[in-house]
Amino acid sequence: MKPFLFALPLAALGLGAALAPAPTATITVRNKLKLARPAETISLPLAQLSAAVRGLAPASLRVHEAKANKLLVSQLLDNNGDGKPDELLFQTDVPASATLTFTVAAGTEAVPASPLTTFARFVPERTDDFAWENDRVAFRTYGPNAQELYDKKDPAGTLSSGMDCWLKRVSYPIIDKWYGRHVHEKPFAYHTDTGEGYDPYHVGSSRGVGGTGVLDGGKLYTSRNFTSYKVLATGPIRTVFELTYAPWDANGRQVTEKKIISLDLGSNLTRYEEHIAANKPLPNCTIGLTLHEAKGEVKADRPAGWCRYWEKIDDSYLGTGVVVAPSYLTDYQDHRSAEKDQNQLYMVTKPQQGTAIFYAGFGWQKSGQFASAAAWDAYLAEFAQRLASPLAVTWK
Repeated sequence: MKPFLFALPLAALGLGAALAPAPTATITVRNKLKLARPAETISLPLAQLSAAVRGLAPASLRVHEAKANKLLVSQLLDNNGDGKPDELLFQTDVPASATLTFTVAAGTEAVPASPLTTFARFVPERTDDFAWENDRVAFRTYGPNAQELYDKKDPAGTLSSGMDCWLKRVSYPIIDKWYGRHVHEKPFAYHTDTGEGYDPYHVGSSRGVGGTGVLDGGKLYTSRNFTSYKVLATGPIRTVFELTYAPWDANGRQVTEKKIISLDLGSNLTRYEEHIAANKPLPNCTIGLTLHEAKGEVKADRPAGWCRYWEKIDDSYLGTGVVVAPSYLTDYQDHRSAEKDQNQLYMVTKPQQGTAIFYAGFGWQKSGQFASAAAWDAYLAEFAQRLASPLAVTWK
Protein backbone atom coordinates (compact mmCIF):
# COMPACT_ATOMS: atom_id res chain seq x y z
CA MET A 1 0.00 0.00 0.00
CA LYS A 2 1.40 3.36 -1.00
CA PRO A 3 1.72 5.98 1.72
CA PHE A 4 -0.84 8.76 1.57
CA LEU A 5 0.79 12.04 0.64
CA PHE A 6 -0.77 15.45 0.97
CA ALA A 7 0.54 19.02 0.66
CA LEU A 8 0.30 21.73 3.27
CA PRO A 9 0.36 25.42 2.35
CA LEU A 10 3.76 26.99 2.82
CA ALA A 11 2.33 29.38 5.36
CA ALA A 12 1.13 26.44 7.45
CA LEU A 13 4.66 25.11 7.46
CA GLY A 14 5.97 28.51 8.53
CA LEU A 15 7.92 28.91 5.28
CA GLY A 16 5.94 31.73 3.69
CA ALA A 17 7.49 34.43 5.82
CA ALA A 18 10.94 32.99 5.28
CA LEU A 19 10.54 33.10 1.52
CA ALA A 20 8.98 36.56 1.37
CA PRO A 21 11.48 39.25 0.38
CA ALA A 22 12.65 41.47 3.21
CA PRO A 23 11.53 45.11 2.95
CA THR A 24 14.21 47.02 1.08
CA ALA A 25 14.46 50.55 -0.29
CA THR A 26 16.58 51.09 -3.40
CA ILE A 27 18.23 54.51 -3.44
CA THR A 28 19.45 56.07 -6.68
CA VAL A 29 21.86 59.03 -6.55
CA ARG A 30 22.55 60.96 -9.75
CA ASN A 31 25.17 63.66 -10.23
CA LYS A 32 24.12 65.98 -13.07
CA LEU A 33 27.37 67.94 -12.95
CA LYS A 34 30.54 67.17 -14.90
CA LEU A 35 32.27 67.57 -11.57
CA ALA A 36 33.35 64.97 -9.02
CA ARG A 37 31.58 65.45 -5.69
CA PRO A 38 33.54 64.05 -2.72
CA ALA A 39 31.99 63.60 0.73
CA GLU A 40 28.39 64.20 -0.36
CA THR A 41 25.84 63.69 2.41
CA ILE A 42 22.71 61.81 1.33
CA SER A 43 19.67 62.48 3.50
CA LEU A 44 16.74 60.06 3.43
CA PRO A 45 13.54 61.37 5.08
CA LEU A 46 12.23 58.34 6.97
CA ALA A 47 8.61 59.43 6.58
CA GLN A 48 8.92 59.33 2.78
CA LEU A 49 10.35 55.83 2.42
CA SER A 50 8.06 52.96 1.44
CA ALA A 51 5.49 51.80 3.98
CA ALA A 52 7.29 48.46 4.38
CA VAL A 53 10.58 50.17 5.24
CA ARG A 54 8.84 52.72 7.47
CA GLY A 55 7.54 49.79 9.48
CA LEU A 56 11.07 48.74 10.41
CA ALA A 57 12.76 49.98 13.56
CA PRO A 58 14.89 52.99 12.52
CA ALA A 59 17.82 51.73 14.59
CA SER A 60 17.85 48.52 12.53
CA LEU A 61 18.28 50.27 9.18
CA ARG A 62 21.54 49.61 7.36
CA VAL A 63 22.81 51.28 4.18
CA HIS A 64 24.75 49.26 1.59
CA GLU A 65 26.49 50.46 -1.55
CA ALA A 66 24.70 48.18 -4.01
CA LYS A 67 27.45 47.34 -6.52
CA ALA A 68 30.00 46.23 -3.93
CA ASN A 69 27.43 45.30 -1.28
CA LYS A 70 29.49 47.37 1.14
CA LEU A 71 27.99 48.38 4.48
CA LEU A 72 28.34 52.14 4.97
CA VAL A 73 28.60 54.43 7.95
CA SER A 74 25.18 55.95 8.62
CA GLN A 75 23.59 58.26 11.16
CA LEU A 76 19.99 58.70 12.34
CA LEU A 77 19.10 62.35 12.79
CA ASP A 78 16.39 63.83 15.02
CA ASN A 79 15.83 67.30 13.58
CA ASN A 80 13.38 68.68 16.12
CA GLY A 81 14.58 67.14 19.38
CA ASP A 82 11.40 65.11 19.97
CA GLY A 83 13.33 61.87 20.49
CA LYS A 84 12.22 60.35 17.17
CA PRO A 85 14.60 60.12 14.19
CA ASP A 86 13.54 62.03 11.08
CA GLU A 87 16.35 61.30 8.62
CA LEU A 88 18.87 58.62 7.80
CA LEU A 89 22.21 60.04 6.64
CA PHE A 90 25.11 58.46 4.81
CA GLN A 91 28.01 59.82 2.77
CA THR A 92 29.50 58.90 -0.56
CA ASP A 93 31.90 60.18 -3.22
CA VAL A 94 30.03 60.71 -6.49
CA PRO A 95 32.08 60.81 -9.70
CA ALA A 96 31.30 63.37 -12.38
CA SER A 97 28.06 62.67 -14.29
CA ALA A 98 27.66 59.40 -12.37
CA THR A 99 24.67 57.48 -11.04
CA LEU A 100 25.11 55.31 -7.93
CA THR A 101 22.75 52.85 -6.27
CA PHE A 102 22.33 52.00 -2.59
CA THR A 103 19.98 49.82 -0.56
CA VAL A 104 18.39 50.37 2.83
CA ALA A 105 17.10 47.37 4.77
CA ALA A 106 16.97 45.99 8.29
CA GLY A 107 20.16 44.40 9.52
CA THR A 108 21.76 43.11 12.69
CA GLU A 109 25.39 43.78 11.76
CA ALA A 110 27.00 46.70 13.56
CA VAL A 111 27.17 49.99 11.69
CA PRO A 112 30.86 50.53 10.86
CA ALA A 113 32.70 52.71 13.33
CA SER A 114 33.97 55.87 11.66
CA PRO A 115 37.56 56.97 12.35
CA LEU A 116 36.35 60.54 11.67
CA THR A 117 33.47 62.41 13.22
CA THR A 118 31.73 65.73 13.85
CA PHE A 119 31.28 67.29 17.27
CA ALA A 120 29.77 70.27 19.08
CA ARG A 121 29.33 71.32 22.69
CA PHE A 122 28.85 74.16 25.12
CA VAL A 123 32.16 75.04 26.83
CA PRO A 124 31.63 76.38 30.36
CA GLU A 125 35.29 75.91 31.26
CA ARG A 126 36.24 78.79 28.92
CA THR A 127 33.62 81.27 30.15
CA ASP A 128 30.77 79.97 27.97
CA ASP A 129 31.87 79.42 24.41
CA PHE A 130 30.04 77.15 22.01
CA ALA A 131 32.39 75.18 19.73
CA TRP A 132 31.95 72.78 16.82
CA GLU A 133 34.20 70.85 14.43
CA ASN A 134 34.62 68.10 11.87
CA ASP A 135 37.66 66.42 10.33
CA ARG A 136 38.74 69.61 8.50
CA VAL A 137 37.76 72.72 10.46
CA ALA A 138 36.66 74.01 13.87
CA PHE A 139 34.72 77.08 15.01
CA ARG A 140 33.45 78.78 18.12
CA THR A 141 31.24 81.65 19.24
CA TYR A 142 30.48 83.37 22.54
CA GLY A 143 27.80 83.12 25.22
CA PRO A 144 26.00 85.25 27.83
CA ASN A 145 28.56 84.98 30.64
CA ALA A 146 31.30 86.29 28.33
CA GLN A 147 28.99 89.23 27.57
CA GLU A 148 28.29 89.83 31.26
CA LEU A 149 32.01 89.91 32.03
CA TYR A 150 32.53 92.34 29.15
CA ASP A 151 29.83 94.63 30.50
CA LYS A 152 31.62 94.59 33.86
CA LYS A 153 34.85 95.56 32.06
CA ASP A 154 36.43 92.25 33.07
CA PRO A 155 39.31 91.44 30.66
CA ALA A 156 38.04 87.84 30.47
CA GLY A 157 34.83 89.08 28.83
CA THR A 158 33.97 88.97 25.13
CA LEU A 159 31.20 90.87 23.37
CA SER A 160 30.61 89.34 19.94
CA SER A 161 28.09 87.38 17.92
CA GLY A 162 30.80 86.85 15.29
CA MET A 163 32.10 83.40 14.35
CA ASP A 164 35.67 82.41 15.21
CA CYS A 165 37.96 80.03 13.26
CA TRP A 166 40.08 77.42 15.03
CA LEU A 167 42.81 76.38 12.61
CA LYS A 168 43.29 72.64 12.91
CA ARG A 169 45.59 70.49 10.76
CA VAL A 170 44.63 67.04 12.04
CA SER A 171 41.54 65.03 11.17
CA TYR A 172 40.71 63.92 14.71
CA PRO A 173 38.72 66.07 17.19
CA ILE A 174 40.64 68.81 18.99
CA ILE A 175 38.02 70.86 20.85
CA ASP A 176 38.15 68.95 24.13
CA LYS A 177 41.94 68.64 23.96
CA TRP A 178 42.57 72.34 23.30
CA TYR A 179 40.19 73.51 25.99
CA GLY A 180 41.83 70.98 28.29
CA ARG A 181 45.17 72.66 27.61
CA HIS A 182 43.54 75.97 28.50
CA VAL A 183 42.38 74.59 31.85
CA HIS A 184 45.28 72.33 32.81
CA GLU A 185 48.39 73.83 31.14
CA LYS A 186 47.90 77.57 31.02
CA PRO A 187 45.10 79.97 30.07
CA PHE A 188 44.64 80.28 26.31
CA ALA A 189 47.27 77.63 25.56
CA TYR A 190 45.37 76.96 22.32
CA HIS A 191 46.88 80.16 20.90
CA THR A 192 50.15 78.19 20.50
CA ASP A 193 50.52 75.58 17.75
CA THR A 194 52.06 72.37 19.08
CA GLY A 195 51.50 70.45 15.85
CA GLU A 196 47.70 70.14 15.71
CA GLY A 197 46.92 73.78 14.88
CA TYR A 198 45.95 76.81 16.95
CA ASP A 199 43.70 79.86 17.29
CA PRO A 200 45.34 82.98 15.87
CA TYR A 201 42.11 84.35 14.37
CA HIS A 202 40.75 87.65 15.70
CA VAL A 203 36.99 88.28 15.69
CA GLY A 204 36.40 91.15 18.12
CA SER A 205 33.29 93.10 17.18
CA SER A 206 33.54 92.01 13.53
CA ARG A 207 31.36 89.28 12.01
CA GLY A 208 34.30 86.89 11.83
CA VAL A 209 33.39 84.18 9.33
CA GLY A 210 29.64 84.29 8.74
CA GLY A 211 28.27 86.41 11.57
CA THR A 212 25.06 88.22 10.62
CA GLY A 213 23.35 91.58 11.06
CA VAL A 214 20.99 94.07 9.44
CA LEU A 215 22.49 96.70 7.14
CA ASP A 216 20.56 99.96 7.15
CA GLY A 217 21.70 103.43 6.16
CA GLY A 218 25.27 102.26 5.74
CA LYS A 219 25.43 100.88 9.31
CA LEU A 220 25.43 97.23 10.34
CA TYR A 221 23.25 96.43 13.35
CA THR A 222 23.99 93.16 15.14
CA SER A 223 22.94 91.00 18.07
CA ARG A 224 25.03 90.55 21.17
CA ASN A 225 26.21 87.12 22.37
CA PHE A 226 23.93 84.08 22.13
CA THR A 227 21.72 83.56 25.18
CA SER A 228 20.85 79.85 24.90
CA TYR A 229 21.80 76.76 22.93
CA LYS A 230 20.41 73.34 22.10
CA VAL A 231 22.40 70.43 20.67
CA LEU A 232 20.24 68.39 18.27
CA ALA A 233 22.83 65.94 16.96
CA THR A 234 26.48 64.99 16.94
CA GLY A 235 27.76 62.04 15.00
CA PRO A 236 29.99 60.59 12.32
CA ILE A 237 28.30 62.53 9.51
CA ARG A 238 26.60 65.67 10.85
CA THR A 239 26.46 67.93 13.89
CA VAL A 240 23.39 70.16 14.39
CA PHE A 241 22.65 72.72 17.09
CA GLU A 242 20.64 75.88 17.72
CA LEU A 243 21.74 79.26 19.07
CA THR A 244 19.18 81.83 20.26
CA TYR A 245 19.83 85.54 20.79
CA ALA A 246 18.13 88.13 22.99
CA PRO A 247 15.97 90.64 21.08
CA TRP A 248 18.11 93.44 19.66
CA ASP A 249 17.64 96.78 17.95
CA ALA A 250 18.19 97.40 14.24
CA ASN A 251 17.57 101.11 13.70
CA GLY A 252 14.27 101.17 15.56
CA ARG A 253 13.23 97.58 14.79
CA GLN A 254 13.03 94.96 17.54
CA VAL A 255 14.72 91.88 16.06
CA THR A 256 14.45 88.26 17.16
CA GLU A 257 17.04 85.78 15.93
CA LYS A 258 17.75 82.06 16.03
CA LYS A 259 20.39 80.13 14.10
CA ILE A 260 20.19 76.44 13.25
CA ILE A 261 23.80 75.53 12.54
CA SER A 262 25.12 72.29 11.04
CA LEU A 263 28.46 70.96 9.90
CA ASP A 264 28.96 67.83 7.80
CA LEU A 265 32.00 65.60 7.75
CA GLY A 266 34.39 66.51 4.96
CA SER A 267 33.17 70.10 4.52
CA ASN A 268 35.12 73.31 5.14
CA LEU A 269 31.90 75.31 5.36
CA THR A 270 29.32 75.44 8.15
CA ARG A 271 25.67 75.64 7.09
CA TYR A 272 23.63 78.41 8.73
CA GLU A 273 19.86 78.52 8.71
CA GLU A 274 19.16 82.02 9.94
CA HIS A 275 15.69 82.69 11.36
CA ILE A 276 15.22 86.43 11.74
CA ALA A 277 12.10 88.55 12.30
CA ALA A 278 11.15 91.97 13.64
CA ASN A 279 8.17 94.10 14.65
CA LYS A 280 8.74 96.16 11.48
CA PRO A 281 9.84 94.93 8.04
CA LEU A 282 13.55 94.17 7.84
CA PRO A 283 15.46 95.45 4.81
CA ASN A 284 17.85 92.46 4.75
CA CYS A 285 19.93 89.89 6.57
CA THR A 286 23.59 90.65 5.95
CA ILE A 287 26.38 88.07 6.26
CA GLY A 288 29.80 89.43 7.18
CA LEU A 289 33.34 88.30 6.50
CA THR A 290 36.05 90.21 8.38
CA LEU A 291 39.01 91.67 6.48
CA HIS A 292 41.11 92.30 9.58
CA GLU A 293 43.66 95.00 8.67
CA ALA A 294 42.55 94.79 5.03
CA LYS A 295 46.01 93.67 3.93
CA GLY A 296 44.78 90.50 2.26
CA GLU A 297 43.17 89.83 -1.10
CA VAL A 298 39.44 90.01 -1.76
CA LYS A 299 37.64 88.12 -4.50
CA ALA A 300 33.97 87.57 -5.25
CA ASP A 301 31.74 85.97 -7.84
CA ARG A 302 28.42 87.63 -7.17
CA PRO A 303 26.43 85.79 -9.90
CA ALA A 304 27.57 82.45 -8.41
CA GLY A 305 26.99 83.66 -4.85
CA TRP A 306 30.40 83.49 -3.19
CA CYS A 307 33.07 85.80 -1.81
CA ARG A 308 36.38 85.22 -0.05
CA TYR A 309 39.35 86.76 1.69
CA TRP A 310 42.90 85.38 1.46
CA GLU A 311 45.30 86.72 4.09
CA LYS A 312 48.61 85.95 5.73
CA ILE A 313 48.44 84.96 9.38
CA ASP A 314 51.81 84.41 11.03
CA ASP A 315 53.84 82.18 8.67
CA SER A 316 50.97 80.78 6.60
CA TYR A 317 47.87 81.81 4.66
CA LEU A 318 44.19 81.54 5.46
CA GLY A 319 41.25 81.69 3.09
CA THR A 320 37.81 82.52 4.48
CA GLY A 321 34.59 82.51 2.49
CA VAL A 322 30.82 82.75 2.31
CA VAL A 323 28.57 80.94 -0.18
CA VAL A 324 24.90 81.76 -0.60
CA ALA A 325 22.35 80.74 -3.21
CA PRO A 326 21.96 83.66 -5.65
CA SER A 327 18.19 83.58 -5.07
CA TYR A 328 18.82 85.01 -1.58
CA LEU A 329 21.48 87.51 -2.63
CA THR A 330 20.54 91.17 -3.27
CA ASP A 331 23.89 92.94 -2.92
CA TYR A 332 27.60 92.49 -2.30
CA GLN A 333 29.68 95.19 -0.65
CA ASP A 334 33.37 95.57 0.10
CA HIS A 335 33.09 97.77 3.19
CA ARG A 336 36.18 99.61 4.44
CA SER A 337 36.21 101.61 7.66
CA ALA A 338 38.60 103.38 10.01
CA GLU A 339 36.70 101.80 12.94
CA LYS A 340 38.30 98.80 14.62
CA ASP A 341 37.12 95.42 13.29
CA GLN A 342 34.79 97.01 10.72
CA ASN A 343 36.61 96.19 7.48
CA GLN A 344 34.26 93.53 6.14
CA LEU A 345 32.74 91.95 3.07
CA TYR A 346 28.94 92.02 3.15
CA MET A 347 26.72 89.48 1.42
CA VAL A 348 23.32 91.18 1.64
CA THR A 349 20.43 88.71 1.46
CA LYS A 350 16.66 88.91 1.44
CA PRO A 351 15.24 86.29 3.83
CA GLN A 352 12.50 84.09 2.43
CA GLN A 353 9.65 83.63 4.91
CA GLY A 354 11.94 84.90 7.64
CA THR A 355 14.79 82.52 6.80
CA ALA A 356 18.13 82.92 5.04
CA ILE A 357 20.42 79.95 4.37
CA PHE A 358 24.12 80.32 3.72
CA TYR A 359 27.48 78.61 4.21
CA ALA A 360 30.64 80.06 5.75
CA GLY A 361 34.04 78.67 6.62
CA PHE A 362 37.75 78.58 5.88
CA GLY A 363 40.72 76.76 4.42
CA TRP A 364 44.12 76.95 6.09
CA GLN A 365 47.26 76.47 4.04
CA LYS A 366 49.02 74.54 6.84
CA SER A 367 46.21 71.97 6.94
CA GLY A 368 47.48 70.70 3.60
CA GLN A 369 44.06 71.15 2.00
CA PHE A 370 44.66 74.39 0.05
CA ALA A 371 48.09 75.39 -1.16
CA SER A 372 47.06 78.69 -2.72
CA ALA A 373 44.33 81.27 -3.12
CA ALA A 374 43.49 79.69 -6.46
CA ALA A 375 42.84 76.34 -4.77
CA TRP A 376 40.55 78.01 -2.22
CA ASP A 377 38.73 79.85 -5.02
CA ALA A 378 38.20 76.57 -6.86
CA TYR A 379 36.74 74.98 -3.72
CA LEU A 380 34.26 77.82 -3.22
CA ALA A 381 33.32 77.88 -6.91
CA GLU A 382 32.70 74.12 -6.92
CA PHE A 383 30.76 74.34 -3.65
CA ALA A 384 28.51 76.97 -5.25
CA GLN A 385 27.99 74.70 -8.28
CA ARG A 386 27.06 71.79 -6.04
CA LEU A 387 24.66 73.99 -4.08
CA ALA A 388 22.99 75.16 -7.31
CA SER A 389 22.71 71.59 -8.66
CA PRO A 390 21.94 69.24 -5.77
CA LEU A 391 22.21 65.51 -6.27
CA ALA A 392 19.05 63.91 -7.63
CA VAL A 393 18.14 61.34 -4.98
CA THR A 394 15.21 58.98 -5.59
CA TRP A 395 14.03 55.85 -3.84
CA LYS A 396 11.59 53.01 -4.33
